[in-house]
Amino acid sequence: QVQLVESGGGLVQPGGSLRLSCAASGSIFSIKTMAWYRQAPGKQRELVATITSGGITNYADSVKGRFTISRDNAKNTVYLQTNSLRPEDTAVYYCNANIVRNRSGYEYNYWGQGTQVTVSS
Repeated sequence: QVQLVESGGGLVQPGGSLRLSCAASGSIFSIKTMAWYRQAPGKQRELVATITSGGITNYADSVKGRFTISRDNAKNTVYLQTNSLRPEDTAVYYCNANIVRNRSGYEYNYWGQGTQVTVSS
């Protein structure tokens, strides 16, 4: 009933940029914290950035100063602007969101299917 769909991944050269998008759809009352995770080959999934419903952001040290998370509440969409990309940023990037589906206020957690980001020359 609730889906998160990522887009915007691709192949870029070191130093390049990509803007990732994640749109939520379905039975949504409100969206609370949204986040981006990533998983590189042979490594565990790691948290990249979070943004609260009020716009408070947090970043992993590895991306601080290079990535920017933002959201458009009218579109139920979260973005990740990735600048100064490095080969070590190569990973599948996953969208995550806590979503209130009804007046109970209970937050359900959802994952997107992931979008591939490859940084290589």
